[in-house]
Amino acid sequence: MTTIDDIRARLRFDLDDTDPANRRWADDELDRHIGHALRVLSEAIPRQRKSTLTTVANNRDLDISTLVPRIEVIAGEYPTGQYPPEYVPFSIWIDTLTMLIDGAPAGGQSVNLYWTAPHYLDVSGTSLELQDEEILVDGATGYAAQQWASFAINRVNVGGPDTVEHYRVLARSKLDVFHNALLSRGRRGSLRKGRLYTPAEPKPSQTTDFGP
Repeated sequence: MTTIDDIRARLRFDLDDTDPANRRWADDELDRHIGHALRVLSEAIPRQRKSTLTTVANNRDLDISTLVPRIEVIAGEYPTGQYPPEYVPFSIWIDTLTMLIDGAPAGGQSVNLYWTAPHYLDVSGTSLELQDEEILVDGATGYAAQQWASFAINRVNVGGPDTVEHYRVLARSKLDVFHNALLSRGRRGSLRKGRLYTPAEPKPSQTTDFGP
């Protein structure tokens, strides 16, 4: 499985920073840029999770404090085991999810919650899909190059007068690729597949007359 060491090595290759005796970036600097790119990627292409919670008798509330780290709860399936699945509207306040249903459920019933979380990447592996690893590398490369271009301005550097512009161009190119990939693959793109339920909020009318 791909680890953060693998991603860092790919990042150094893209930055042309593979000579151990003449490195521009320390490992912890590159890890910071990888972490930055991973957070941005997770917002657009989050990790998909499913958890089953159990109802308390005569109570529509569910404690979701165990769903961490959590970005968003996408859908609640109740009752479970139906085909097609039944999804209920809900509201969330801090760590309490309230199912907006007419009758309070009996105790011990299952509720499937579909939610999203940030991706992880560490020395043991990653939750990223293979195609998203390359997106991550592009983003981290762009952030690292951007940082170096800003740092090198008004400083004499051994790379010559083109070094700042080289990294500025590299940063722009890689970040363009990164953001375009997130728009294409991400949940906020123009096409979102696999919608689990009809949104609780009605879609805004395209012909609403707001009056004079």
